[in-house]
Amino acid sequence: MQPFVSFKRIGHTYNSDKHSVTVLNDVDFNVEKHEFVAIVGPSGCGKSTLLRLLSGLITPTQGEISVFGHPVTGPREDIGIVFQKPTLLPWKNILDNVLFPLKHKFNFVSQKEQKHAKVLLDMVGLAGFENSMPDQLSGGMQQRVGIARALLLNPDILIMDEPFSALDALTREEMGFELQKIWMEKPKTVLFITHSISEAVLLADKVLVMGPRPSTVLEEINIDLPRPRDIHTLQQPKFGLYTNKIREYFYRSEKDETAENKDEDKVKPIRRTVA
Repeated sequence: MQPFVSFKRIGHTYNSDKHSVTVLNDVDFNVEKHEFVAIVGPSGCGKSTLLRLLSGLITPTQGEISVFGHPVTGPREDIGIVFQKPTLLPWKNILDNVLFPLKHKFNFVSQKEQKHAKVLLDMVGLAGFENSMPDQLSGGMQQRVGIARALLLNPDILIMDEPFSALDALTREEMGFELQKIWMEKPKTVLFITHSISEAVLLADKVLVMGPRPSTVLEEINIDLPRPRDIHTLQQPKFGLYTNKIREYFYRSEKDETAENKDEDKVKPIRRTVA
């Protein structure tokens, strides 16, 4: 069966007048329709670059990305993006911020679309805040607005680049549970970047572990935990096994990298898929 999203031997190098930096090398993985995939890896390994490549904002130096068999050749309207910060327009109220993509694209918003935006705000727990201004909302509430805005055009794919990194620990955990609820109510194919191993295991169907730059996918870990996942999931022994496995992999990678730097004959890590 054809995968919904396919990354085939992707490599990417950023070039400037003074130097070039290769961030991705031979990245190869598939994502099924409505699958929730989390991506973890060290800072600077190219995780955000993967999302920019999928969204069509940049073109890979090598390899091909396709969505249901069609190559990604430019920006796509069937992809919604949630950034690290919600980047709300401070002079517009919450409803107008959610509707902004439609207003910007068509210069017109119908009553039906306004109603749909209110339904989305209700779904993310912001009913009654339509007329509030961004500075009247907490960081977590503002990020909920960003999620509602990303869902407005009903995208097939939702890419999320560390959307909860700026939040405090309690709000971040709450937002994780809320995101799972939203995803189960309105299934999307999700690629989710995070530096939190526990967050990745809690939310994802599959976790991709990436190595240091120039990075590739070192391991795919299928997360076999029942949904919906809640606070009790964090206490399950199996949850601990998944998080420990990923954490140990990073420590092992750091040790291996140190050893390899002393050895002229480096051995490329073997990619594994773990069920």
